[in-house]
Amino acid sequence: MSGEADLLRQLRAMATDPAARGLRDDVAVLPTMGEQLVVTTDTIVEGVHFRADDPPETVGWKLAAVNLSDLAAKGAVPRCCMLNHALAGDPGWDSGFLEGLSRALGRFGMPIVGGDTVALPAGTPRTISLTAIGEVPHAVAIPSRSGARPGDRICVSGPVGDAGAGLALLEAGKTSPAELVRAYRVPVPHLTLGQSLAGTVHAMMDVSDGLLIDVARMAEASNCAIQINHVPLSPCYEALRGSSVQARLEAATAGDDYVLLMALPGERDLPRGLIQVGHCKRGEGVSLRLDGKAVRLPARLGYEHG
Repeated sequence: MSGEADLLRQLRAMATDPAARGLRDDVAVLPTMGEQLVVTTDTIVEGVHFRADDPPETVGWKLAAVNLSDLAAKGAVPRCCMLNHALAGDPGWDSGFLEGLSRALGRFGMPIVGGDTVALPAGTPRTISLTAIGEVPHAVAIPSRSGARPGDRICVSGPVGDAGAGLALLEAGKTSPAELVRAYRVPVPHLTLGQSLAGTVHAMMDVSDGLLIDVARMAEASNCAIQINHVPLSPCYEALRGSSVQARLEAATAGDDYVLLMALPGERDLPRGLIQVGHCKRGEGVSLRLDGKAVRLPARLGYEHG
């Protein structure tokens, strides 16, 4: 069991309020007299979620985007957020970070309403958190990751692997193709699509740690099995890496994609913008078939903390 999984197991024993959803989702849901409040928080750490040489403007954008992606997966309309910022003694970096954060928050309509600042010891990696709050009408059932059913189609809202390929380029000292680097540094949350799908999907979450590991999490939470038979790649990714089974496995385990992953009723027409990647069936776990042949799952399905 990973350190992250062990910590979550202990925390679940403490999270007894229904709003916590058993800590098996990416958000808490707080019913109110008006709308349902959807609350999520994400922390990004230098050297883990962003590189020390990433432009600070892109770090600010990314912090907003990863939180907004969680709201998108619940069909929520962003309402406000709170920032916890650790100062590292570099006002120029902080200014650039806030410029990128402001650009993202302005584009998606999520104003800051509070937060906290602390100072880091010299040389400590930057650590920054954002808590985002969204709203969903009471009439809409907020999808969790635990509602997939046998017979459902498993779909995503875009190709996977671009961000992972972009990170690999940067680690090799390259900045081209710029489209892949941008996918890593400046992800775009699929908010409008998530809002349009929330009332019709059986389950929905975003792909943050890798397609295969997030599919496995949906399968476990839903007490069913999911078979993946397609890994969608962008033309830019294929031009750089090809479309071999190995290239598709790398794309499916890379993470940082922030596309939506959902289980759709099997009888429903596939909405525009979605790509079917597999189906849900009785059983447990995740399996993979590519080009009509069973493929052994890699030892590492995606990114895990600890």
